Amino acid sequence: MEIEKYFKIKFKKLWLDDFAVFWRLIKEHRLRLLFALLCSLSISGINGAIAWSVKPAMDQIFIKKSAEFLYLIPLLVIILFSLRGVFTFINNYIMNSVGSKIVKFVRDALYEKLLKLPMSFFCRDSSGNLISKVLNDADLLKSTVSNTIKDFLVEGLTVIVLACVAFYRRWDLALLSFVVIPLMLYSMTEFGKRMKDIGMKTRLRIAKITTLLHETLQGIKIIKAFTMESDMKQRYRNALHEHYRNIMREVRTEEFTNLISETIAGIGVAIILFYGGYLVVNDKISSGDFFSFATAVILMYTPLKRLSRVNASFQRGRNVIERLREIIFVEHEPEKGEKREINGHIVFKNVSFRYPLSKDYTLKDINFEIQAGETVAIVGPSGAGKSTIADLLAGFWYPTEGDILIDGVSIRDFSLHSLRSQIALVTQDIILFNDSVINNIKFGNISSTKEEVERAAIMADAHDFIIKLPKGYESMVGEKGILLSGGQKQRITIARAILREPKILIFDEATASLDTESEEKIQRALEQMRKGRTTLVIAHRLSTIKRADKIIVMDKGRIIEQGTHEELLAKGGLYSELWHLQFSEPSFS
Repeated sequence: MEIEKYFKIKFKKLWLDDFAVFWRLIKEHRLRLLFALLCSLSISGINGAIAWSVKPAMDQIFIKKSAEFLYLIPLLVIILFSLRGVFTFINNYIMNSVGSKIVKFVRDALYEKLLKLPMSFFCRDSSGNLISKVLNDADLLKSTVSNTIKDFLVEGLTVIVLACVAFYRRWDLALLSFVVIPLMLYSMTEFGKRMKDIGMKTRLRIAKITTLLHETLQGIKIIKAFTMESDMKQRYRNALHEHYRNIMREVRTEEFTNLISETIAGIGVAIILFYGGYLVVNDKISSGDFFSFATAVILMYTPLKRLSRVNASFQRGRNVIERLREIIFVEHEPEKGEKREINGHIVFKNVSFRYPLSKDYTLKDINFEIQAGETVAIVGPSGAGKSTIADLLAGFWYPTEGDILIDGVSIRDFSLHSLRSQIALVTQDIILFNDSVINNIKFGNISSTKEEVERAAIMADAHDFIIKLPKGYESMVGEKGILLSGGQKQRITIARAILREPKILIFDEATASLDTESEEKIQRALEQMRKGRTTLVIAHRLSTIKRADKIIVMDKGRIIEQGTHEELLAKGGLYSELWHLQFSEPSFS
């Protein structure tokens, strides 16, 4: 789904580009729009007929006092108003349908786009702001599309039809009354520019509120633990107040536009009454002609004022387009590359890495090799860069300098989908979805059977506690697995990795949340699982990596030691220091 083609920039004037975006989005629904146009023509024609019927009503009923027309014209008015109601209903339904379909398409395409974007993008923008763009901003497109097009068609055509009626009744009076129309159009344009600027600030304010709400729900445990309820409440109130103030600026601007339009319309009506009354008094035109003309012009001023809302709505829509382009035109992860089976021979060659917002290198001159089927552990103090190595290997980032080779091929030349489909990752940040236990495990292999899921759960020492849940494997885990303990969540993620049957296993503090007994069971299971697979283990508990083929010791983004457990202990370096620190700590009773 290539949403980029709908939002592309082609013209020198930005408003033309924004108008073109709306056109590209709505032209997919041209048949519905054609039907809406026919309804709009019918509504406009009926409005013209209502204005036209004023002359016979005045002349035949109120002046000639014809009993025949006393029954005929009211019946005609009932029919006209009923038909206008029917066509208005159909037109509104069609345009809201088009608007809803466009919002559905945009949200679908944005979600697909987000899934393809690189990790660097998510470091720049908050999740709350992204949620606001996908939900709030995209939803504003519906009102922009449905209301703007509907009002433009109906009100625009109504103005044309009523203008024709007015010109037919009295062309010189019509020209005189139309003098005020340029003033109305000028006020719409000038205030429309201001509405665009204020509207953008409103979008940013609602994004800030969404971000705060999202962060509150995600971090509610920390908020309560640190008794930050009052502070967070004040932050949220401040954000709401800022949003309220900006909304009121929008209201003031829009209503002031209406005020100017009303004043200008009043001037136009005054001109009509004065000159028209002069013509009637001097028998230049009949009362029926004048009131038919006046009805047409007065009815025409109402849609003219509504057209000012069209401009305001269009300006809001332009703000949405501008914000959505911040997602749409971000270059996504490369899709090209080799699709190939891997054996698991890994080489880090002079790899240095720096995060986009950081001036300092997280990794510097990293060189090591892992033979296919080997188990290599990476240890070191917090902040040494251990998890960054796992992220680089999974293709979440590319090295700033140097290269990573898998089976002799640069990681840049791999299809990321092909690479990641052969890697299983268990991170220290436990990620579970608000779904059933079985579906969370099947995330590792969506096509697996229930028997295969249970086998993986048994290997991860998760089966026993799962079957004790209210609905067993069908039990919901809650958002981020909140209904489970830390150890239970971790065992489900390990079962997910086991189910994947990957060529490369990456365990980033995978057993950190487990008790000693469960950890020993999983270690035995992983011993079996690691056979024939390349395994990278990032561990804080050094007891879990004693049997690794090689241990890499890192500090401050550099490798300072490599070797087996025994070799590193004998060296008496940082590994030996960390080992004795862990196993020589005094116990407290």
